[in-house]
Amino acid sequence: MHVQEQINLFIAGQPDWQRKLLVRLRQLIHAADGSIEESWRGSAPHFERHGVLVSVHALKTCVSVWFHKGDQLKNDHGLFKPSEKDAAREVRKYKLEEGDSIHEKAFADLLKQALKLDRPSPGEARSKGAMTLPEEFALVLEKDGAVREQWESMSDEMRQEFVEWVSDCRQEEARKRRVAKALELIRAGQHMGDAFKVG
Repeated sequence: MHVQEQINLFIAGQPDWQRKLLVRLRQLIHAADGSIEESWRGSAPHFERHGVLVSVHALKTCVSVWFHKGDQLKNDHGLFKPSEKDAAREVRKYKLEEGDSIHEKAFADLLKQALKLDRPSPGEARSKGAMTLPEEFALVLEKDGAVREQWESMSDEMRQEFVEWVSDCRQEEARKRRVAKALELIRAGQHMGDAFKVG
């Protein structure tokens, strides 16, 4: 299933008041920058460009937008209500309860700030658009439609991690093992974790 379809189903499954907020938040996020991509992690929609900008969560009593570098943003309009638990973390949350309306101007301002902080790493900037799939990796992706569909729904950054991990392996047997592991992760909709960069 494509990420967009997964998010559509997630939104459709919420109560009416949450559904309306989620639809509008999604529109506002994409309006902030046309290159923002959607991903699905930990049972929630995530929106990213070079890194994750925000994730959106439907909780029992609210819709919560998590700004993943929120501690670096100016909260001029008071959208964030940091708790003691959040104080030690980078994440800041904008919560909307039933009956609340989105402060669209303030939300757009936070997104603009988050986008300014979201810069490509030097390696990513060099390799953007220059992704070459190892031959054995490309062959398996061609044969397995489900994995290929999942692969195409991933962001460039996530795909690049897999490509580099497989390409860095010189020994044929070890490379085959990496291809198999990569396919297993892609099929499950997961991205490369640090644990797999050392194998």
